[in-house]
Amino acid sequence: MRLGLFSMPCHPPHRKHADTFDEDLELLVLADQLGFDEAWLGEHYTSTWENIPAPDLTLAQALLKTQRIRLGTGVSCIPNHNPAQLAHRIAQLDVMARGRFMWGVGVGAFPGDATLFEVPQDGTHRRVSHDNVEAVLRIWAEGDRGGFTWRSENPQYNFTVPQPEAWRGIGFHMKPWTRPHPPIAVAGLSKSSTTLRWAGEHGWIPMSIHFLNPQDLRGHWSAYEESARANGHTPLRSEWRLCRDLYIADTDAQARREVMEGSMARAYKEYFFPLVTSFGMAGLWKDREEMKDEEVTLDYLLEHRWFVGSPDTVARRLRALYDAVGGFGGVLMLCYDWEGANGPRWRRSMELLAKKVLPQLKDLTGDAPAVR
Repeated sequence: MRLGLFSMPCHPPHRKHADTFDEDLELLVLADQLGFDEAWLGEHYTSTWENIPAPDLTLAQALLKTQRIRLGTGVSCIPNHNPAQLAHRIAQLDVMARGRFMWGVGVGAFPGDATLFEVPQDGTHRRVSHDNVEAVLRIWAEGDRGGFTWRSENPQYNFTVPQPEAWRGIGFHMKPWTRPHPPIAVAGLSKSSTTLRWAGEHGWIPMSIHFLNPQDLRGHWSAYEESARANGHTPLRSEWRLCRDLYIADTDAQARREVMEGSMARAYKEYFFPLVTSFGMAGLWKDREEMKDEEVTLDYLLEHRWFVGSPDTVARRLRALYDAVGGFGGVLMLCYDWEGANGPRWRRSMELLAKKVLPQLKDLTGDAPAVR
């Protein structure tokens, strides 16, 4: 079982950016010290809670302070970027990482970011995301030959790669360290998950967000598997990552008490509940279609969605989830704010996860050894 972190991040809006940026970096360093395999860092421009617009800068810092952990964008929101600029920034980061970088990509659905970059949420964001990732891959593959122009339905994504002119030092040169490109991952949110179909089409790494129940997670895998096979790829459950809300303490009672008075419960109450219900997507949390939105409470999530308890309890529940969905290769712990008493508690939770929970799950590998 691969162990990782998924940090959106998730900080209350009153926190100072300088402090939360330091905290996010400290989180990545601790994960490396504890033996976590990977960590993914999110990107949003207008989310006051998910307050990192440039995860590549934090990841570049983390590369200097970590030894072995693999680091990834979780995700690069493709409509937020001109593909020529993104191709260069991601390639440079991959070179700096020397094989420790993974490129998470997404279609970008945060409403404030869509407004900021004037990207309609009528399907345009999906089309330009698919096109722009193709553009990035083409730059990496053909950029050194130069002389091609890319035109998008949205002019802000247009670019022209110049013809190489070695005699005066002009030409594309920023290829990734990993050839032909770093591993690409896509995170799925909705039950139908067109994004995981996109991942399957290209044989990329599938990831599933933390809100979903086992039935919907099985739907995620089915969508990915069907698309992968239809396009000549072999789907490997060992590559499937599941993001989960995990909190571990020495006893069940301690864990349940601390999580309900801590930063995870606060984030749901003040951020996730208002945001997700505003999209009309509270159904993501429901185990039954007839459930009313107001039935989705913190107590409900504690019992039905979060993995909270002692190491033995959390290990048992993760094994049950593994069996319920048919297997997966990695679990990613969602990360929350460390202000005040939350800091030492979350550090302890990470330590217990790495040292007491994961060893109980070593036999769960998906369907093939992980590719390193």
